[in-house]
Amino acid sequence: MKLIDSILTQAAGIASLRRDIHAHPELCFQEVRTADLVAAKLAEWGIPVHRGLGTTGLVGVVQGRDGGACGRAIGLRADMDALPMTELNTFAHASTEHGKMHACGHDGHTAMLLAAAQHLAQHRDFDGTVYLIFQPAEEGGGGAREMIKDGLFERFPMDAVFGMHNWPGLPVGSFAASAGPVMASSNEFRITIRGKGSHAALPHNGIDPVPVACQMVQAFQTIITRNKKPVDAGVISVTMIHTGEATNVVPDSCEIQGTVRTFTYEVLDLIERRMREIAEHTAAAFGATVDFQFRRNYPPTINHPAETDFLRRVLADVVGADGLLAQEPTMGAEDFAYMLQHKPGCYFFIGNGDGAHRGAYEGGGHDVGPCMLHNPHYDFNDDLIPLGATAWVRLVEQWLAQPRGGSAA
Repeated sequence: MKLIDSILTQAAGIASLRRDIHAHPELCFQEVRTADLVAAKLAEWGIPVHRGLGTTGLVGVVQGRDGGACGRAIGLRADMDALPMTELNTFAHASTEHGKMHACGHDGHTAMLLAAAQHLAQHRDFDGTVYLIFQPAEEGGGGAREMIKDGLFERFPMDAVFGMHNWPGLPVGSFAASAGPVMASSNEFRITIRGKGSHAALPHNGIDPVPVACQMVQAFQTIITRNKKPVDAGVISVTMIHTGEATNVVPDSCEIQGTVRTFTYEVLDLIERRMREIAEHTAAAFGATVDFQFRRNYPPTINHPAETDFLRRVLADVVGADGLLAQEPTMGAEDFAYMLQHKPGCYFFIGNGDGAHRGAYEGGGHDVGPCMLHNPHYDFNDDLIPLGATAWVRLVEQWLAQPRGGSAA
């Protein structure tokens, strides 16, 4: 593993910043304290800061030894927001905000990019420009989309953009990157079935929405098994069914909610169309009516081949061929997808290990519970900071070393 010495030297200080951010989590579009901390550190290192993109997002600009004259530019993105959940960890840097927690490692993503920013500003061993994108509201707020709406790519024209996410279960010291779809689209549905309430002892006097809902839930799965091609990926998960108030009352209505995940728009179009048809015809068959709502949230995250191949060569040089893994696609969703719709680039994973690092915290006993994303026992592994920062720096140096107009291939 080839880590940069100056980044290793500064790692403890950056880890302290990471733990400070972890202890003070902020939800989407509320990342004021975090953005202030990031902006202050960038300014301290002589990096100009542009604030207010996507409400609380910011961009730092590092120009190389040529002052950016060559015209080449690259964007590096880290997200900053936390999740609305209660942390169960008891180590010293656990959340001080009840009901808010950095359970996805965005504190660590911010720290890795800050560590890279510090090195890039101090050494500037490249020609061109680096845009450091600190993004708000990845967890459901579409912060990437909002930064783009506020002119991210017009104000900061970059040739490509890259994002990195920690991944529990992958060994520390490893990366995973692959071309093509790596994370799914995220979509929600809400279906309200309206029947006719009655006494439960006299069900023939009403139209019971409950068996209608049961039929729909089962029929939706035939979309996956009989309408979609077997080789195409897709998930329909009904996660909520709400109805009724008393055991002796047939309810007047029933509400079904859930999520749909796909890697392509073709499959998504098919699923939405068939779900609507099934909902409407099933309700009609029982004499009920239905209100079908389907909301498309994040698009699929699709890595560009040339940029991914280039990144893989950089990562292999940092950790060796054995440390570079194929990126198994996941049905989780990520709003970095919006950036990849506008610019070529790659979204890749850095291994966060199995959570054993928590056992080294003062007092011991902190390595209980699964250290998985969105889990109340999760914690980012600070050993990743120098590795992630080194990867960012080497990517910058090698990407910007290409001639203007050259290919990532």
